[in-house]
Amino acid sequence: MHRDHSAATGPAPGPAAISPAAEPTATEPAAVTRATGSADIGPLAGFTVGVTAARRADELGALLRRRGAAVMHAPALRIVPLADDAELLTATKQLLEQAPDMVIATTAIGFRGWVEAADGWGLGDALLGRLRGARLLARGPKVRGAIRAAGLTEEWSPASESLAEVLDRLLEEGVDGSRVAVQLHGEPLPGFVESLRAAGAEVVGVPVYRWMPPEDIGPVDRLLDATVARALDAVTFTSAPAAASLLDRAERRGMREELLDALRHDVLPACVGPVTALPLEAHDVPTSQPERFRLGPLVQLLTRELPGRVRPLPVAGRRLEIRGHAVLVDGELRSVPPAGMALLRALARRPGWVVARADLLRTLPGAGRDEHAVETAMARLRTALGTPKLIQTVVKRGYRLALDPSADTKYADA
Repeated sequence: MHRDHSAATGPAPGPAAISPAAEPTATEPAAVTRATGSADIGPLAGFTVGVTAARRADELGALLRRRGAAVMHAPALRIVPLADDAELLTATKQLLEQAPDMVIATTAIGFRGWVEAADGWGLGDALLGRLRGARLLARGPKVRGAIRAAGLTEEWSPASESLAEVLDRLLEEGVDGSRVAVQLHGEPLPGFVESLRAAGAEVVGVPVYRWMPPEDIGPVDRLLDATVARALDAVTFTSAPAAASLLDRAERRGMREELLDALRHDVLPACVGPVTALPLEAHDVPTSQPERFRLGPLVQLLTRELPGRVRPLPVAGRRLEIRGHAVLVDGELRSVPPAGMALLRALARRPGWVVARADLLRTLPGAGRDEHAVETAMARLRTALGTPKLIQTVVKRGYRLALDPSADTKYADA
């Protein structure tokens, strides 16, 4: 669902409010740290994106930074090492003792991990033997490749890469009395296992790569704080358990409603697919999802959605775009401190209208009662923008954006 989260319509402190410790491996995007006016500013320059993934987080972060975003990484889950996973070992032994009629492989990394773990336990050959004797179904081409790499051959794979199509086929064929092994991968399979059991199948779940809460909860707490403070422009989710884990942590801290409010109205929740979105949508949080459930399309979605939520303003003959923690002035990226961003957002809520110093003072982070703080922050803002005439001083009244006269009618009801 597309919502209007224009940077000009609501206050949000910039990422400078985020502790550097929140993302030890992240660096400010090159587009922000380079001199302004560089021609290769990415489409996400000036935006900050939270990443909750544990697996492939480096890949996702690199894709985002390459497009100019600042990244805050906080893995909401950790993966239980396969070699130490007693539940996976137990499920594997059960299948060796009593052969399955059918095995459904859902993810390539999960299937490979299962075979590799069995090898480590000295059960690899026995497991492959059982799999050869069963009907082997693959959810999609990546899983099919993993099956063939193990020297096996799948019976069938849906073109849609959808478990729903797998389920429809199995129910149409009939599974009553069949022993079905389903390779799980931490993702919930809503209705899938239940439907097979209701149709008479004996289902054995194979829990590959189980996920648990992170050992260090600090980064998650910092991401929650940043989301509630609107210091992030978007949060990405690549698994339903990660989304559920973040909600659970917010509940434990007594801030779940604040988190939900931020995700519903100001911070874009971007999910890799509909299954990932389920925990959020169960709380009436509308999410954005790419048509193809992959990291690349997820990043492409953000490069469309985030800039599309910014309302360009014609100010003093310039084009002004207020992004999460920076401003584009005629396409040149200008890094602005948090106090300056707070002032600019307050002015941009009603472009061209005068905003009193007292009102501006209330928007400053940690401001006291001295209106001199507004003057100081305003001077720094003008310097950061590089074009002092963008903001006009109205004597004894306050400040206003120097909105071009031709745009007065357009923004009169802003």
